Amino acid sequence: MDGDQKIQKAYESILQHDFERAIEWFEQAVKDQPDNADYHYKLSITYARSNKLNQAITHAERAWKLAPDHEKYKLHIEHLRSRLYMKKAEKSLDGQEHLPYAVSMLTRAITLDPLAVEAYVLLGTVYSELGDYKEAIEAFREASKLDPNNKQAMQLLIVCQQKLRQQFDQSDDNEDK
Repeated sequence: MDGDQKIQKAYESILQHDFERAIEWFEQAVKDQPDNADYHYKLSITYARSNKLNQAITHAERAWKLAPDHEKYKLHIEHLRSRLYMKKAEKSLDGQEHLPYAVSMLTRAITLDPLAVEAYVLLGTVYSELGDYKEAIEAFREASKLDPNNKQAMQLLIVCQQKLRQQFDQSDDNEDK
Protein backbone atom coordinates (compact mmCIF):
# COMPACT_ATOMS: atom_id res chain seq x y z
CA MET A 1 0.00 0.00 0.00
CA ASP A 2 1.47 3.37 -0.98
CA GLY A 3 1.36 6.65 0.98
CA ASP A 4 -1.69 8.02 -0.81
CA GLN A 5 -3.65 4.87 -0.03
CA LYS A 6 -2.66 5.19 3.63
CA ILE A 7 -3.81 8.80 3.62
CA GLN A 8 -7.12 7.62 2.15
CA LYS A 9 -7.42 5.05 4.96
CA ALA A 10 -6.73 7.83 7.46
CA TYR A 11 -9.58 9.90 6.01
CA GLU A 12 -11.88 6.88 6.14
CA SER A 13 -10.99 6.50 9.81
CA ILE A 14 -11.77 10.17 10.42
CA LEU A 15 -15.19 9.73 8.80
CA GLN A 16 -15.79 6.85 11.22
CA HIS A 17 -14.71 9.13 14.11
CA ASP A 18 -11.77 6.84 14.83
CA PHE A 19 -9.12 9.52 15.23
CA GLU A 20 -6.56 7.25 16.86
CA ARG A 21 -6.69 4.94 13.88
CA ALA A 22 -6.46 7.94 11.55
CA ILE A 23 -3.29 9.02 13.38
CA GLU A 24 -1.85 5.54 12.89
CA TRP A 25 -2.53 5.68 9.13
CA PHE A 26 -1.06 9.17 8.82
CA GLU A 27 2.00 8.06 10.81
CA GLN A 28 2.48 5.11 8.46
CA ALA A 29 2.29 7.42 5.45
CA VAL A 30 4.84 9.77 7.07
CA LYS A 31 7.11 6.83 7.86
CA ASP A 32 6.98 5.73 4.22
CA GLN A 33 7.60 9.26 2.90
CA PRO A 34 9.26 11.31 5.67
CA ASP A 35 10.00 14.19 3.31
CA ASN A 36 6.38 14.63 2.23
CA ALA A 37 5.38 17.94 3.83
CA ASP A 38 1.68 17.42 3.14
CA TYR A 39 1.65 14.13 5.03
CA HIS A 40 3.22 15.83 8.08
CA TYR A 41 0.69 18.64 7.79
CA LYS A 42 -2.27 16.24 7.68
CA LEU A 43 -0.90 14.27 10.62
CA SER A 44 -0.43 17.52 12.52
CA ILE A 45 -4.05 18.52 11.97
CA THR A 46 -5.27 15.18 13.26
CA TYR A 47 -3.01 15.38 16.32
CA ALA A 48 -4.34 18.87 17.00
CA ARG A 49 -7.94 17.70 16.75
CA SER A 50 -7.10 14.99 19.25
CA ASN A 51 -5.63 17.58 21.65
CA LYS A 52 -2.12 16.21 21.24
CA LEU A 53 -0.64 19.64 20.79
CA ASN A 54 3.04 18.81 21.19
CA GLN A 55 2.91 16.13 18.50
CA ALA A 56 0.85 18.44 16.30
CA ILE A 57 3.50 21.14 16.61
CA THR A 58 6.31 18.71 15.86
CA HIS A 59 4.73 17.63 12.57
CA ALA A 60 3.61 21.14 11.65
CA GLU A 61 7.18 22.34 12.10
CA ARG A 62 8.43 19.47 9.97
CA ALA A 63 5.95 20.32 7.20
CA TRP A 64 6.98 23.95 7.29
CA LYS A 65 10.70 23.08 7.21
CA LEU A 66 10.13 20.84 4.21
CA ALA A 67 8.08 23.45 2.36
CA PRO A 68 8.80 26.91 3.83
CA ASP A 69 7.10 28.69 0.95
CA HIS A 70 3.74 27.08 1.72
CA GLU A 71 1.71 29.76 3.48
CA LYS A 72 -0.82 27.27 4.89
CA TYR A 73 1.96 25.44 6.75
CA LYS A 74 3.19 28.69 8.26
CA LEU A 75 -0.33 29.71 9.32
CA HIS A 76 -0.95 26.27 10.78
CA ILE A 77 2.19 26.31 12.93
CA GLU A 78 1.36 29.83 14.14
CA HIS A 79 -2.15 28.71 15.08
CA LEU A 80 -0.79 25.72 16.99
CA ARG A 81 1.81 27.80 18.81
CA SER A 82 -0.94 30.25 19.70
CA ARG A 83 -2.95 27.40 21.23
CA LEU A 84 0.13 26.34 23.19
CA TYR A 85 0.52 29.85 24.66
CA MET A 86 -3.17 29.83 25.55
CA LYS A 87 -2.75 26.54 27.39
CA LYS A 88 0.24 27.93 29.29
CA ALA A 89 -1.83 30.96 30.25
CA GLU A 90 -4.73 28.81 31.42
CA LYS A 91 -2.40 26.70 33.58
CA SER A 92 -1.01 29.82 35.23
CA LEU A 93 -4.38 31.12 36.40
CA ASP A 94 -4.14 29.61 39.87
CA GLY A 95 -3.34 32.87 41.64
CA GLN A 96 -3.05 36.62 41.31
CA GLU A 97 0.76 36.51 41.20
CA HIS A 98 0.67 34.57 37.93
CA LEU A 99 -1.73 36.87 36.10
CA PRO A 100 1.00 39.02 34.47
CA TYR A 101 2.51 35.82 33.07
CA ALA A 102 -0.91 34.88 31.69
CA VAL A 103 -1.17 38.32 30.03
CA SER A 104 2.23 37.73 28.43
CA MET A 105 1.27 34.28 27.13
CA LEU A 106 -2.08 35.49 25.79
CA THR A 107 -0.49 38.47 24.10
CA ARG A 108 1.88 36.09 22.33
CA ALA A 109 -1.03 33.85 21.39
CA ILE A 110 -2.91 36.77 19.84
CA THR A 111 0.19 37.95 18.00
CA LEU A 112 0.49 34.53 16.37
CA ASP A 113 -3.23 34.10 15.74
CA PRO A 114 -5.10 37.41 15.71
CA LEU A 115 -8.36 35.55 15.07
CA ALA A 116 -8.19 33.56 18.33
CA VAL A 117 -11.44 34.72 19.94
CA GLU A 118 -10.86 32.52 22.99
CA ALA A 119 -7.51 34.21 23.62
CA TYR A 120 -9.14 37.65 23.59
CA VAL A 121 -11.87 36.51 25.99
CA LEU A 122 -9.33 34.97 28.34
CA LEU A 123 -7.10 38.05 28.09
CA GLY A 124 -10.06 40.27 28.94
CA THR A 125 -10.86 38.06 31.91
CA VAL A 126 -7.28 38.25 33.17
CA TYR A 127 -7.18 42.04 32.78
CA SER A 128 -10.47 42.22 34.65
CA GLU A 129 -8.99 40.16 37.49
CA LEU A 130 -6.07 42.61 37.56
CA GLY A 131 -8.53 45.51 37.78
CA ASP A 132 -7.41 46.91 34.42
CA TYR A 133 -10.89 47.38 33.03
CA LYS A 134 -9.83 49.54 30.07
CA GLU A 135 -7.62 46.74 28.71
CA ALA A 136 -10.30 44.16 29.55
CA ILE A 137 -12.88 46.15 27.61
CA GLU A 138 -10.56 46.35 24.60
CA ALA A 139 -10.01 42.59 24.66
CA PHE A 140 -13.73 41.84 24.97
CA ARG A 141 -14.54 44.32 22.19
CA GLU A 142 -12.05 42.63 19.90
CA ALA A 143 -13.52 39.20 20.71
CA SER A 144 -17.00 40.57 19.98
CA LYS A 145 -15.86 42.00 16.66
CA LEU A 146 -14.37 38.67 15.65
CA ASP A 147 -17.40 36.72 16.82
CA PRO A 148 -20.51 38.90 17.20
CA ASN A 149 -22.44 35.87 18.49
CA ASN A 150 -20.08 35.31 21.41
CA LYS A 151 -22.46 35.99 24.30
CA GLN A 152 -19.76 35.46 26.92
CA ALA A 153 -17.60 38.24 25.48
CA MET A 154 -20.58 40.60 25.30
CA GLN A 155 -21.63 39.88 28.89
CA LEU A 156 -18.11 40.33 30.21
CA LEU A 157 -17.74 43.54 28.20
CA ILE A 158 -20.86 44.96 29.85
CA VAL A 159 -19.65 43.93 33.32
CA CYS A 160 -16.26 45.57 32.76
CA GLN A 161 -17.86 48.75 31.43
CA GLN A 162 -19.97 48.91 34.60
CA LYS A 163 -16.92 48.34 36.81
CA LEU A 164 -14.97 51.03 34.96
CA ARG A 165 -17.87 53.47 35.45
CA GLN A 166 -17.91 52.61 39.16
CA GLN A 167 -14.17 53.31 39.35
CA PHE A 168 -14.67 56.72 37.71
CA ASP A 169 -17.61 57.49 39.98
CA GLN A 170 -15.57 56.59 43.05
CA SER A 171 -12.62 58.70 41.92
CA ASP A 172 -15.01 61.62 41.27
CA ASP A 173 -16.50 61.16 44.76
CA ASN A 174 -13.01 61.14 46.30
CA GLU A 175 -12.06 64.33 44.46
CA ASP A 176 -15.21 66.08 45.67
CA LYS A 177 -14.31 65.39 49.31
